[in-house]
Amino acid sequence: MPTHDVAVVGAGPAGSTAAYRLARAGARVLLVDKATFPRDKPCGGGVTLRAAHLLPFPLDPVVEDVVDRVDCRLDFGPRFARRAREPLAYMTQRRRLDHFLLEQAEAAGAEVRQGVDLDPRELDTGFVVAADGCNGTAAQRLGLGGAIVHGVALEANYPHDARFAGTMALDIGCIRGGYGWVFPKGNHVNVGVGGNASEGPKLRHVLRRVCESYGVDPDAATETRGYRLPMRTAETVLVHGNAAAIGDAAGLVDPFSGDGMYEAFLSAQLVAEAILAGDLPSYAGAVERRIGPLASAGWGAKRAFERYPRTTFALARLPITFRALEKLLRGELSHPGAAHGLERGAMRLIDAVSRAAS
Repeated sequence: MPTHDVAVVGAGPAGSTAAYRLARAGARVLLVDKATFPRDKPCGGGVTLRAAHLLPFPLDPVVEDVVDRVDCRLDFGPRFARRAREPLAYMTQRRRLDHFLLEQAEAAGAEVRQGVDLDPRELDTGFVVAADGCNGTAAQRLGLGGAIVHGVALEANYPHDARFAGTMALDIGCIRGGYGWVFPKGNHVNVGVGGNASEGPKLRHVLRRVCESYGVDPDAATETRGYRLPMRTAETVLVHGNAAAIGDAAGLVDPFSGDGMYEAFLSAQLVAEAILAGDLPSYAGAVERRIGPLASAGWGAKRAFERYPRTTFALARLPITFRALEKLLRGELSHPGAAHGLERGAMRLIDAVSRAAS
């Protein structure tokens, strides 16, 4: 008889959340990570309300700022600002968030092993969940993943600046296939840039420009680090035998926003439901239904901003478009195509630009 019902390899947001859900349902769960927590991970650290609503517990202990305003700019030029009627995102730090989520999984009954690097094929368990991120090896060893396209990003932390409290500052198009950002945290601001893999050599230069354009001292940077953004394709394998991949290990980062937190939490929920139902193959179909439409919209927005940036930006700055975006970030819309009325019309216009760009 297997020692555990499920082994989860990787204790990031996806892995710890999956372990929590499975353990709470009564499964014998092993959660293992080669790192010792708390540990840091390169990431902007934003958790949209849409993502937070997927968690069965509040994130209050690790929230450092609450964003309800977006300051958006196009390639260091035209800009607009919009304030939402309710919060859009929580700002946290991965060293705090990931440790908190791991503690929730352990409290729910999961057996946690830290500082352990193992071969997932040798685990004595009924199911294995690969959740060790885009640089992990678990998915590959289990016959999962593959056919993943990568973006690149570079970020750093800078002294706290009260100007950015409650605000996400975004500069779309300052780098091909992506954007720059300024995210407020408790004692600093996080500034970064992310885009297509081919933009890698430009990241440091563009990051400096983003800092200078927002009045942030570029020479005050600490904890500068780069990372890859994994995006799956139709050929990416999500389930193989008794194993499944979730979160970044499955390439579930949004192609346009570069956000993977919502996808991490949702894929954790979907894989837990499939395992508990005794139907692991159904997980792949659930990802297609629940995450597929958002990913398709993300690729579309990415194409539209790359090919027709000014037209797409003009549509994005319409108040009705922001209303739809607000609902998406808060989880009130499952994907852009689910919008109604004038908001649906705005989404269709952006989709038309996307189709023209493709």
